[in-house]
Amino acid sequence: MHLARCPDGPTIKFLVQNVHTMSEIKLTGNCLKGSRPVLHFDAAFNQNAHHRLMKELLAQCFGSPKGHPKVKPFIDHIFGFYLIKGRIYFRNYQIVYDANQGTDREGEPVLVEIGPRFVLTPIRIFGGSFGGPVLWENTEYVSPNAVRALIRRSQGNSYLEKLNQRKAREQYLAEHPIPKDELDGIFE
Repeated sequence: MHLARCPDGPTIKFLVQNVHTMSEIKLTGNCLKGSRPVLHFDAAFNQNAHHRLMKELLAQCFGSPKGHPKVKPFIDHIFGFYLIKGRIYFRNYQIVYDANQGTDREGEPVLVEIGPRFVLTPIRIFGGSFGGPVLWENTEYVSPNAVRALIRRSQGNSYLEKLNQRKAREQYLAEHPIPKDELDGIFE
């Protein structure tokens, strides 16, 4: 996934992992279409310059512009972004007010997860829009293609190992022949 600030940039390239839709995990919450979300960012986003840039770009891409004609003027859900071990975890919560304590909007608000949820692994930050100079690169990132190639190579090694065992067995039998059995032709 690319998040870009057009036309001049910057752009962040992410790998989207562990996507769980609302139907997969059977979450009970619900929010109105077109309502504004509150964006909640983990405190870890303020530690490094590249994390602050990610926070700003995520806020611009997922936030709703105030006064937009298609956006409703009330808030009933929260987008949560949590930075854990170099990955960004996204959660979507509905704000529910406890009905036991009175009428609507009275009582203590409770968060109910409504989904979807996913994990973003940052790969690179580019200086331009969808390209340009690389400002930051994740050194711990390993592409899924490299992981699959490594798995295929290890499976290929097992085949080579099997061939080597077969050759070793043939060589052993050539060096140590089985003696002829004296009773081999008794029933002929």
